[in-house]
Amino acid sequence: MTVERVLLAEPRGFCAGVEMAIKALTWMTRIFEPPVYCYHEIVHNEWVVRAFERVGVVFVNDVSEVPVGAPVMLSAHGSAPQVIDQASERAAVVIDAVCPLVTKVHHEVKQLSSKGYDIIYVGHEGHDEAVGTVAEAPHAITLVEPETGIDGFAPRDPSKVALVAQTTLGMHEWQHVFDTAQERFPELKTARKSDLCYATTNRQGAVAELASECDLVLVVGSDNSSNTQALVRVARERGARAERIDSADDIDPAWLEGTRVVGLTAGASAPDHLVQSVIDRLAPTMGFELRSTTEEAEYFPLPRQLRAFVTTLQGLVEAGVTARVVGESPLLDRDREWTATEALRLISA
Repeated sequence: MTVERVLLAEPRGFCAGVEMAIKALTWMTRIFEPPVYCYHEIVHNEWVVRAFERVGVVFVNDVSEVPVGAPVMLSAHGSAPQVIDQASERAAVVIDAVCPLVTKVHHEVKQLSSKGYDIIYVGHEGHDEAVGTVAEAPHAITLVEPETGIDGFAPRDPSKVALVAQTTLGMHEWQHVFDTAQERFPELKTARKSDLCYATTNRQGAVAELASECDLVLVVGSDNSSNTQALVRVARERGARAERIDSADDIDPAWLEGTRVVGLTAGASAPDHLVQSVIDRLAPTMGFELRSTTEEAEYFPLPRQLRAFVTTLQGLVEAGVTARVVGESPLLDRDREWTATEALRLISA
């Protein structure tokens, strides 16, 4: 059956942390001769990773794979302290593109650990963000999966228990563990603001609003993207059929049988052109409607190390020293206006 309408969630797609990380790695590819190394995928999106690989970025899962003296970037998901130290020893230039919201959780963990708290970390085992956060205080932190909860958690002192979370969790995943922990440990210490990323929360709220009106919800994003998977779960919890897709090519025609209204959203690391390709593939007879629940104006500046390096490089160029900055490059002073979409277009040209 032909799809009649597409309800397009807003906000969706790139968040401020992803915007910053993609732009930062783009700067690296414009400044340095390839290969440029990146510890872990810069963001969890297959299309974005492949785009950077085509211009000479090499993604590694161990800093020892980075040749001595090569430039390296650390991914948006955050890195363990020992990884940062090892990268600094090997690489000529190290740029840490960690999302500031992940950095906030790292600081919380270090502070709580120094005060003698046993820390419950709600997250997904093996996820890059979880690995980096747990490494901040492995002796004091216990990772619990949202589905498992805290049944096996046994603190040294029940009056000194803290709870932090992976920023990309689903709202209901966090709330369930929080409620249980607060009941067991009345003096539970938590952050004054939820650790959940604003973008994660906003995208889940948007898809929850439109799910009840849809026969099917499609979520654009990669399989290893935690926030993408959370969007699928939220849509299903609201009673909708929901499927994750990397691109329009993944749409199963069988999903569209009897489907008149399709909801559409994207994870925080999914490029918007992939969303547009899904609309084109569905070709709704009555077009698409934007369903906006909130506006986002967050902006994260480029990493401090990169801004300092580029400023120095620009000074050298102006002094007549040749550097590998090919063609027109976005200036630091207009970084707020320059988007990750433009950056990806630049490296894909």
